[in-house]
Amino acid sequence: METSTSSSPAATKRAPRAAAASGWFGSALEYYDFFIYAQAAALVFPSIFFPKGNPTVAIVASLATFGVGYVARPIGAFVLGHWGDRHGRKNVLILCMLMMGLSTFLVALLPTYSSVGVLAPALLVVLRLIQGFAVGGEISGASTMIGEHAPPGRRGFYASFALQGVQAGQILAAAVFLPLAAILPKADFESWGWRIPFLLSVVVVVAGYVIRRRVDETPVFQEEKAHDATPKAPIVLAVRENGSDMLRVVCMALMNVVPVATTVFGATYATSKAYGVGMSTTTLLWISVAGNAVAVALIPFVGNLSDKIGRRPCIIVGALSSGALSYAYLWAISEGNTTLSFILAMLMWGMVYQGYNAVFPSFYQELFPAKTRVTGFAVSQNLGTAITAFLPTLYAVVAPPGANVPLIVGSFTFGCAVIAAIAAFSARETYRLRTEDLGVKTAEPLAREEYDRLRTAVSA
Repeated sequence: METSTSSSPAATKRAPRAAAASGWFGSALEYYDFFIYAQAAALVFPSIFFPKGNPTVAIVASLATFGVGYVARPIGAFVLGHWGDRHGRKNVLILCMLMMGLSTFLVALLPTYSSVGVLAPALLVVLRLIQGFAVGGEISGASTMIGEHAPPGRRGFYASFALQGVQAGQILAAAVFLPLAAILPKADFESWGWRIPFLLSVVVVVAGYVIRRRVDETPVFQEEKAHDATPKAPIVLAVRENGSDMLRVVCMALMNVVPVATTVFGATYATSKAYGVGMSTTTLLWISVAGNAVAVALIPFVGNLSDKIGRRPCIIVGALSSGALSYAYLWAISEGNTTLSFILAMLMWGMVYQGYNAVFPSFYQELFPAKTRVTGFAVSQNLGTAITAFLPTLYAVVAPPGANVPLIVGSFTFGCAVIAAIAAFSARETYRLRTEDLGVKTAEPLAREEYDRLRTAVSA
């Protein structure tokens, strides 16, 4: 895969926007694939890929296959992070896209438990592992690609577009399921309707490949490559030189528990007959679409805010407030109050969660130097995410039908938020560091006045 090295003034000016557009579309398409699985795991897979008889066991097993994808993410992060630091940000993003699209398409072709027995869930797990492996390098690669192209004083704003793409992918995933779940009879939906979103991943592969092929490699990586400074073992160097920052990122990444607890377990809790809440599948899908639509609109503004006041305040406030609101959201679901559930979802993960979600793409990469940036970001973020992966399964075990679900699940969620906030508070503030000083422990940030002048000049 060749790397473009266009360096004309016009190309240089276009590069940040082109990188942001590539990150946005690529992440949206790849996470569309990842999250249609989440929707299906909560709404369909318990009844078609697992033996009938005990609905609670089927729920636990289906949510476990969702979590398996997160177990593969640290492995994918290790391999794909190594590739990104050794061979380029652009190349690793293309590889991620191809792997994700193929594995998602194959899910659509799987036979059900009634047809082939235990082979059905076994094949489902294998393909979910490939999905998880592929997505392990997506956010770190896309965020680094954007951040290294971004102009001074604007890294938070530009890098946030990678996460805006993730939220758009979630909207698309839910939106594709909405008409199918609403129009088709349940028998048809469970027989063949659920397969349609997975078959559409062919379009995802083609579109994503075309978009990502057109983006130039980052000047930062090209500089490293030109001076033969790319490390042979990025993970060894990252642990040795930035091990404490990797641990901080692991802890901050526990905030993935908020969308996991609310969109995956929350959907199961609200719609499963075992819990008896009685919300419709369509209602939960609309809540997901609306919450993510608010997030898409808000993310660039929060990213820009982090360029003005810093990464740490945004992450700390976002973590604690969204973690606390998880109690209220799950309580509203337990009451069957659709209107209140909708409002709290908008507030919790549509709005305040974005204080964390919009900012971590810039903050995480800024903790690491260029030579280990993709690896340090990818491995540590995905380790933290993997810890939260099986929480929906744990919730189904520790908060079974009849238990105080809002209290149990809300406490787990808020506990993770507190850990993330402490980790962010202990980290170094990075927003006023020069790009070339990122990851350098002794580097001094720009003076506030100089930084503000720089931002103003860039904006003009």
